[in-house]
Amino acid sequence: MLIDLHIHTNRYSSCSVLEPKELVEEAKRIGLDGFCLTEHNTLWDPKEVKALAEGQGLTILRGNEITTTQGDALVFGLEEEIKEVITVQELRRKVDSARSILIAAHPFRGFLMFGFSELSLSVEEAAQREVFQYVDGLEICNSRVTDHENDLARQVAERLCLPGVGGSDAHAPHEVGICVTEFLRPIRHETDLIAELKARRFKVRRFREDQSR
Repeated sequence: MLIDLHIHTNRYSSCSVLEPKELVEEAKRIGLDGFCLTEHNTLWDPKEVKALAEGQGLTILRGNEITTTQGDALVFGLEEEIKEVITVQELRRKVDSARSILIAAHPFRGFLMFGFSELSLSVEEAAQREVFQYVDGLEICNSRVTDHENDLARQVAERLCLPGVGGSDAHAPHEVGICVTEFLRPIRHETDLIAELKARRFKVRRFREDQSR
């Protein structure tokens, strides 16, 4: 199953121009099997998600992009809304209590502003970021960061033996499905998603090119 794990809509993320119905239409058009709604510090109501998915033939799941003192984090399976900036340690405790999962989102966004080689940042040095002690995985394919930043995230994930996931971080229709996570087993509910992520039964791929470039 091809699932875009990182999507923002204009219903709950003011930075997005992507309308929910437009998202559904685009996901179907390009051949995705589903996507996760990961608004900034806001959870969709399950009834809203059910209504959005009705008759569409798509798996639509809920997540959350939470702002921590160590950067942004994607969380799946946590029902608590966290509006304020939180430490990654406290978020880890909440995730453990809920048996959910915590992913470092675009962990090197803006970090390589002048290019990986020019900063002479080694993978070993990059892997020392404190946040990586508290996450279950890293986002290694994100359409809104540079190829260098994605590549460094991938190398750090490999160095730390953490799984890497893919999500477009879409804020507009043309960004939907650029980066996806391909699961080997069916995903119908958030519990399935968490189980398959923890079991590492997936791979990451770029599903389509960014048409804005």
